[in-house]
Amino acid sequence: MKIEDFMLPCPSKKFLGIECFGCGTQRAIVLVFEGRFAEAFHMFPAVYTLLLFFCMVALNFIDKKRNYGNALVFLAIINSVIMVIAYFYKHLYLNLH
Repeated sequence: MKIEDFMLPCPSKKFLGIECFGCGTQRAIVLVFEGRFAEAFHMFPAVYTLLLFFCMVALNFIDKKRNYGNALVFLAIINSVIMVIAYFYKHLYLNLH
């Protein structure tokens, strides 16, 4: 069995035939853990900011003395911007050329 057998399907892609802003996230995270960093970035450009966001969320639960709220909001915004830009680049720019 491969790890891909355990990945969740994208409901948007499955039912509507349209990729969502997060399509490729699971595969990109697997590529990061396999050490294939460039491929992970090409699969889902926000993979590194997303992993940093998840680490910060975990740190927020572990370290109750500090407030990570501002950092979490900042990372969420940065991650969202990267996801939107990558989505439109992938679906509009690359499909036109």
